[in-house]
Amino acid sequence: MPDSAVQVDIPKRALFKAAEVCDLAKVQPYVLRSWEAEFPELGVAKAAGAPRVYRREDVEQVLRIKHLLLVEGLTLAGARRRLEEETAPVAPGAPVIDELRGRNARERLTAVKRGLQSILDLLASRVGVDEFRLAPPPAAPTRRTRPVAASRVKTARGKRPASRNGSGRAPQARRNGR
Repeated sequence: MPDSAVQVDIPKRALFKAAEVCDLAKVQPYVLRSWEAEFPELGVAKAAGAPRVYRREDVEQVLRIKHLLLVEGLTLAGARRRLEEETAPVAPGAPVIDELRGRNARERLTAVKRGLQSILDLLASRVGVDEFRLAPPPAAPTRRTRPVAASRVKTARGKRPASRNGSGRAPQARRNGR
């Protein structure tokens, strides 16, 4: 049966080397490195280029991950979700806040809607007929591009390009009799 976090005696030190964590958790170094990739909060580097060191909390988390994977049979993604659930901060009065927000919410929204409607009625009576009316929000504008006629395209110097037939006039100008 695999070791759990309760059965392992972790020395009373602040930092541990990777080899020490592997010995404590009884896992191979490649396993620890793969867990580091899956759980980026594991391990702390002392300085750039220095070997990774682990805090006591990291060692406890490695043991917890091992327990979740080997004893409870979770996948790495399942273990990550479980650890996130366990470490998520929970407000002591969260359900009470939800109750207060939900209580009388419909009545309060109805009162706000009536107030806004009365403002609209007041504005409509002063300005004119139906100028102020509740409407759905406008749809996102779509960009439509039109092809530009060759006769309207200007070159870098601001001149229009010459026609293809060499006459110097644009094809539209010939058709219009210019």
